[in-house]
Amino acid sequence: MSSKLLEGSMKSSDPIQIVDLFAGPGGLGEGFSSSFDGKRFNIIVSAEADPVARQTLRLRAFYRLLKNKKSPALQDYYDFCNGYSDKPWSMASELEWEKAGEEARCITLGTNDGDIELDEILDSKLDKSRPWVLIGGPPCQAYSLAGRSRNRSKANYTPESDHRHFLYKEYLRIIQERQPAVFVMENVKGILSSRIDGESIFQKILQDLSDPDKALGVPGTGKKYRICSFVSDSAAGAGVSGEIDPREYIIRAEKYGIPQARHRVILLGIAVDCDGNVPEYTKLQISEKPVSIHKVIDGLPKIRSRLTKQADSDQGWLSVVLKELDHLIASVDIEKNFNLVSEFNFVRKSLLGSDLGVGALRFPINNRVDEPVFDKWFHDSKLEKWLNHDARGHMVSDLRRYIFASCFAKAKGYSPKGHLDFNLPGLAPAHKNWESGKFSDRFRVQCENSPSTTITSHISKDGHYFIHYDPVQCRSLSAREAARLQTFPDNYFFQGNRSQQYHQVGNAVPPLLAYKMASVVSDVLASRGY
Repeated sequence: MSSKLLEGSMKSSDPIQIVDLFAGPGGLGEGFSSSFDGKRFNIIVSAEADPVARQTLRLRAFYRLLKNKKSPALQDYYDFCNGYSDKPWSMASELEWEKAGEEARCITLGTNDGDIELDEILDSKLDKSRPWVLIGGPPCQAYSLAGRSRNRSKANYTPESDHRHFLYKEYLRIIQERQPAVFVMENVKGILSSRIDGESIFQKILQDLSDPDKALGVPGTGKKYRICSFVSDSAAGAGVSGEIDPREYIIRAEKYGIPQARHRVILLGIAVDCDGNVPEYTKLQISEKPVSIHKVIDGLPKIRSRLTKQADSDQGWLSVVLKELDHLIASVDIEKNFNLVSEFNFVRKSLLGSDLGVGALRFPINNRVDEPVFDKWFHDSKLEKWLNHDARGHMVSDLRRYIFASCFAKAKGYSPKGHLDFNLPGLAPAHKNWESGKFSDRFRVQCENSPSTTITSHISKDGHYFIHYDPVQCRSLSAREAARLQTFPDNYFFQGNRSQQYHQVGNAVPPLLAYKMASVVSDVLASRGY
């Protein structure tokens, strides 16, 4: 939508109100709040149960408040990021810090206290006489394929008693009571096949969201909704009949300029008018070609992995990695694997000339390499430090696997899989079912010339599925690299320890994708004169 049309569609200068539920670290809210130079949408509250993610939310809200006001006190935020201050606010920005705390709230939805707190906030801050948008995604652990596999292994587990299956009803309750003009609801692809008592959870959610009054047994004449897709003409709910293909609601992020093969179900709910119609809108536009991981993270400083279960030092690490590499070289049949041996030898020579640190929560920016595709989106010239670019530690046995896997990917163009590719001495993990094929992707290189695989919260547990493509660094991705693949700007500072940072990044919606979805939502609202 053109800026001219946008200016003509907005009533006075009031931005569209946003309520963000199950907000995580704020990826979805970041995309909406940064669109149209921050003038089109305004977050009035973000609700998140995780107190550490809420710290990240508050810090970002603080940055946004100061930036939108063009306040000189924004320097307080940068002083905190650059390590000149141990807190993000000063007397000059204390008011904005308090307001950020009022916006980003630690609320556990689905509990009596949490629901009361949210209702009190909405009673006082949400202007229902103006259009507003509800965004967010109920927790997905009960719907994801991995989560369902874990649940089946639990004694006495029944889906019917898992409250996470029904957290979407908190979302539904807000829709029924507060009646947004539009809502955006995100969840994992596994929701399409999830069932309770033989009934499709997804079909039930579509039915409930389209008529919230009926779903909650509330007599009234509240709004009905058409549940639309961001990427196709498929729609369900009010005014629509016939079968739909649930897969039409899947957004494959790599097709829309995101450097990650992240596939998520995202619903666009639009209130129907008195004639039962919704406005036409422009779908997300497919990018010309996928964005590779190399284009997004190669400009970050090279860092080495740490050593665990033994003393760590630069020289100690180098000695360990060279020893593991020599073991691999001695194990390979050079005639059958000439390219792999050549890669091993090239990496050995590169390691001898390397001088790598381990990164840090704040790691000095020396030479910045521009990424033409994302330069304006990622970079902030006021940053003097890379944030959250800190290598995790790995056991020596895993370092051998990492350096083998990354060299293999360099030599052959794909990540090795399972026991058939990990076929050198000392590479098989201590899994009795290793050769069954069930763990074929346990160690996976993120290949440099394609989008990454989905960044998930499991990255907080270990890095085996997120091995860096550069064998010299011999490690898994840092939290900042994962954040870049999720398209978080470089000045987005994740709080908490390293595992908590990874967890927040993996649970988020890519902000750049949300930014593009915000344009679609703006198009819908503009068509109705908002």
